[in-house]
Amino acid sequence: MSSTADASRPELPADAGETRSIGQIVGDISKDMSTLIKQEMDLAKSELKQEVAKVGKGAGMFGGAGLAGWFTLFFLSFALTYLLDNWMPLELAALIVGVLWAIVAAVLALVGRKEIKEANPQLPVTQQTLKEDAQWAKTQKS
Repeated sequence: MSSTADASRPELPADAGETRSIGQIVGDISKDMSTLIKQEMDLAKSELKQEVAKVGKGAGMFGGAGLAGWFTLFFLSFALTYLLDNWMPLELAALIVGVLWAIVAAVLALVGRKEIKEANPQLPVTQQTLKEDAQWAKTQKS
Protein backbone atom coordinates (compact mmCIF):
# COMPACT_ATOMS: atom_id res chain seq x y z
CA MET A 1 0.00 0.00 0.00
CA SER A 2 2.80 2.39 0.56
CA SER A 3 4.81 3.60 -2.36
CA THR A 4 8.55 4.12 -2.45
CA ALA A 5 8.08 7.90 -2.15
CA ASP A 6 6.10 7.44 1.05
CA ALA A 7 8.81 5.23 2.54
CA SER A 8 11.39 8.03 2.36
CA ARG A 9 9.25 10.47 4.42
CA PRO A 10 9.27 10.24 8.20
CA GLU A 11 5.90 9.47 9.67
CA LEU A 12 4.32 12.49 11.39
CA PRO A 13 1.91 12.30 14.31
CA ALA A 14 -1.79 12.60 13.43
CA ASP A 15 -1.99 16.13 14.88
CA ALA A 16 1.26 17.35 13.26
CA GLY A 17 -0.61 20.24 11.61
CA GLU A 18 -1.64 21.47 15.06
CA THR A 19 1.84 21.40 16.62
CA ARG A 20 3.22 24.91 16.99
CA SER A 21 6.34 26.24 18.60
CA ILE A 22 6.20 28.50 21.64
CA GLY A 23 7.34 31.37 19.41
CA GLN A 24 4.44 30.81 17.03
CA ILE A 25 1.96 30.64 19.90
CA VAL A 26 3.33 33.84 21.45
CA GLY A 27 3.30 35.52 18.02
CA ASP A 28 -0.31 34.47 17.42
CA ILE A 29 -1.38 35.66 20.86
CA SER A 30 0.44 38.96 20.33
CA LYS A 31 -1.24 39.41 16.94
CA ASP A 32 -4.66 38.52 18.39
CA MET A 33 -4.20 40.89 21.32
CA SER A 34 -3.13 43.69 18.97
CA THR A 35 -6.22 43.13 16.82
CA LEU A 36 -8.42 42.94 19.90
CA ILE A 37 -7.06 46.17 21.34
CA LYS A 38 -7.55 47.95 17.99
CA GLN A 39 -11.14 46.71 17.80
CA GLU A 40 -11.83 47.82 21.38
CA MET A 41 -10.41 51.27 20.66
CA ASP A 42 -12.60 51.57 17.55
CA LEU A 43 -15.66 50.51 19.56
CA ALA A 44 -14.86 52.98 22.34
CA LYS A 45 -14.40 55.81 19.79
CA SER A 46 -17.71 55.03 18.13
CA GLU A 47 -19.59 54.77 21.41
CA LEU A 48 -18.01 57.93 22.81
CA LYS A 49 -18.86 59.81 19.61
CA GLN A 50 -22.54 58.89 20.05
CA GLU A 51 -22.55 60.02 23.67
CA VAL A 52 -20.81 63.30 22.85
CA ALA A 53 -23.45 63.97 20.19
CA LYS A 54 -26.19 63.52 22.82
CA VAL A 55 -24.45 65.88 25.24
CA GLY A 56 -23.90 68.39 22.42
CA LYS A 57 -27.59 68.34 21.57
CA GLY A 58 -28.51 68.89 25.23
CA ALA A 59 -25.99 71.72 25.50
CA GLY A 60 -27.52 73.32 22.40
CA MET A 61 -30.93 73.16 24.06
CA PHE A 62 -29.50 74.85 27.15
CA GLY A 63 -28.02 77.52 24.87
CA GLY A 64 -31.46 78.03 23.33
CA ALA A 65 -32.96 78.21 26.81
CA GLY A 66 -30.43 80.90 27.72
CA LEU A 67 -31.28 82.93 24.65
CA ALA A 68 -35.00 82.52 25.30
CA GLY A 69 -34.41 83.58 28.90
CA TRP A 70 -32.66 86.69 27.71
CA PHE A 71 -35.62 87.52 25.45
CA THR A 72 -37.92 86.89 28.44
CA LEU A 73 -36.13 89.49 30.49
CA PHE A 74 -35.96 91.87 27.55
CA PHE A 75 -39.68 91.73 26.76
CA LEU A 76 -40.82 91.57 30.36
CA SER A 77 -38.71 94.63 31.11
CA PHE A 78 -40.30 96.52 28.25
CA ALA A 79 -43.73 95.27 29.31
CA LEU A 80 -43.25 96.47 32.86
CA THR A 81 -41.93 99.82 31.62
CA TYR A 82 -44.88 100.39 29.30
CA LEU A 83 -47.32 99.03 31.85
CA LEU A 84 -46.16 101.37 34.52
CA ASP A 85 -45.84 104.30 32.13
CA ASN A 86 -49.24 104.67 30.56
CA TRP A 87 -51.48 101.58 30.93
CA MET A 88 -52.11 101.10 27.18
CA PRO A 89 -52.79 97.88 25.25
CA LEU A 90 -49.26 98.01 23.82
CA GLU A 91 -47.95 97.00 27.20
CA LEU A 92 -50.26 94.02 27.32
CA ALA A 93 -48.96 92.88 23.95
CA ALA A 94 -45.36 93.17 25.15
CA LEU A 95 -46.30 91.21 28.29
CA ILE A 96 -47.86 88.44 26.21
CA VAL A 97 -44.72 88.21 24.04
CA GLY A 98 -42.57 88.05 27.17
CA VAL A 99 -44.70 85.24 28.60
CA LEU A 100 -44.45 83.35 25.33
CA TRP A 101 -40.65 83.62 25.44
CA ALA A 102 -40.70 82.37 29.03
CA ILE A 103 -42.65 79.30 27.87
CA VAL A 104 -40.14 78.70 25.06
CA ALA A 105 -37.27 78.96 27.53
CA ALA A 106 -38.90 76.44 29.88
CA VAL A 107 -39.58 73.95 27.08
CA LEU A 108 -36.02 74.20 25.72
CA ALA A 109 -34.54 73.78 29.19
CA LEU A 110 -36.64 70.68 29.86
CA VAL A 111 -35.75 69.10 26.51
CA GLY A 112 -32.05 69.89 27.01
CA ARG A 113 -32.11 68.41 30.50
CA LYS A 114 -33.72 65.24 29.14
CA GLU A 115 -31.08 64.89 26.41
CA ILE A 116 -28.22 65.23 28.89
CA LYS A 117 -29.80 62.73 31.31
CA GLU A 118 -30.13 60.18 28.47
CA ALA A 119 -26.39 60.33 27.72
CA ASN A 120 -24.45 57.41 29.19
CA PRO A 121 -20.73 58.22 29.50
CA GLN A 122 -19.99 54.79 31.03
CA LEU A 123 -19.78 53.13 27.57
CA PRO A 124 -21.68 49.93 28.51
CA VAL A 125 -21.03 48.09 25.23
CA THR A 126 -17.29 48.66 25.53
CA GLN A 127 -17.32 47.52 29.16
CA GLN A 128 -19.13 44.32 28.22
CA THR A 129 -16.78 43.48 25.36
CA LEU A 130 -13.76 44.19 27.57
CA LYS A 131 -15.10 41.63 30.06
CA GLU A 132 -15.54 39.14 27.23
CA ASP A 133 -12.02 39.88 25.99
CA ALA A 134 -10.58 39.29 29.45
CA GLN A 135 -12.40 35.95 29.61
CA TRP A 136 -11.08 35.04 26.14
CA ALA A 137 -7.52 35.96 27.15
CA LYS A 138 -7.79 33.71 30.21
CA THR A 139 -8.82 30.76 28.03
CA GLN A 140 -5.91 31.43 25.65
CA LYS A 141 -3.50 31.37 28.56
CA SER A 142 -4.38 27.80 29.45
